[in-house]
Amino acid sequence: MSSQTPMSPQTPSSQTPLHFHVPEPASRPGGKPDFSNVVIPEAGSVRRPPVDVDPKEIRDLAYSIIRVLDREGQAVGPWVPELGHDDLIRGLRHMMTLRSFDARMQMAQRQGKTSFYMQHTGEEAVSCAFRIALSPGDMNFPTYRQAGLLIAHDYPLVDMMCQIYSNERDPLKGRQLPVMYSSKEHGFFSISGNLTTQFVQAVGWAMASAIKGDTRIAAAWVGDGSTAESDFHAALVFASTYKAPIVLNVVNNQWAISTFQGIARGGSGTFAARGLGFGIPALRVDGNDYLAVYAVAQWAVERARRNLGPTLVEYVTYRAGAHSTSDDPSAYRPKHESDGWPLGDPLIRLKNHLIAAGAWSEERHKQTEAEILETVIAAQKEAESFGTLHSGSKPSARDMFEDVYAELPPHLRRQRQQIGV
Repeated sequence: MSSQTPMSPQTPSSQTPLHFHVPEPASRPGGKPDFSNVVIPEAGSVRRPPVDVDPKEIRDLAYSIIRVLDREGQAVGPWVPELGHDDLIRGLRHMMTLRSFDARMQMAQRQGKTSFYMQHTGEEAVSCAFRIALSPGDMNFPTYRQAGLLIAHDYPLVDMMCQIYSNERDPLKGRQLPVMYSSKEHGFFSISGNLTTQFVQAVGWAMASAIKGDTRIAAAWVGDGSTAESDFHAALVFASTYKAPIVLNVVNNQWAISTFQGIARGGSGTFAARGLGFGIPALRVDGNDYLAVYAVAQWAVERARRNLGPTLVEYVTYRAGAHSTSDDPSAYRPKHESDGWPLGDPLIRLKNHLIAAGAWSEERHKQTEAEILETVIAAQKEAESFGTLHSGSKPSARDMFEDVYAELPPHLRRQRQQIGV
């Protein structure tokens, strides 16, 4: 028998008390905006690996930020894409159109013409630049803040507005919340109000495309807050296991409604780093740099197209406006926090780049703003001629019985007859 005296357990009074940890944002209402935690490398300093690189060799890219436009508006470094001035002017017009569209629809909501709206202010480059990297037939599975995918693909503004107004010309017949668009022809899967459901659906769609031997790829979209949902992690499991041809996009705009991004991010350091544990190549990109967004999108799309599997991309950007028309951001962040965002405004940065290249001017920019506003107002007038939330014609009650069954069941036929439609 051992002669050692057994150690007695510590009493609760002698132990260090446990502390529950809740991450806190750097600043709150009334405080000074603080983005010192956002480490921004020099434009052009992040290397561009070959598309077929082993994910293990680029783990560091999940912790950096790929940038192309420097402070003087010059495009520098290995990620400079092959986009001509005409391409960039078209991209600038797309972003300007989205911002003008947002302003008119925000005003329409305040006037009671629709029940709800969500703006994209500060995030226009993410969806507008990504869209032009795709090919016909590719499918986006978006959230409610990627309308740029439609605008950059020339989806009719009138149709978007009719959906927002839920009028008689609403392409979705009043079945969706305003801004939850859908268009198969434009590669825009129906938006769901349930957080993150589209992420795992997108992986399934991509797997089906591969199973059929098709050439189309998928792009999944999610916000920083929604990465805390289980569907996000399930999607990464399936994407990595079956090497699904998909680009997994995380838009980190710093705020998930009233919760700052540190809550969902946890201890992973970055959202891109979430992909590393699944063996998925992960990149972070300056989401307010149109050229950088396009370059990274092109890299990830090519990887998917070449059967090399998924890529996780984190877009570092900032939601300059409210989460929605139901939100008041001054209740949870400094009133002028957006003014301190170190990556600037995507429209101004692309405008300055084009001016520095001699392809644009302040005068031409103002003229284009006026032209775009005129186009948006004309579309709004046409859309409102078909009705708004509280005026004009609405979708028929008959529509609720259609587009579900190939042949309407007897009990639903009877119900339709009872209401006289």
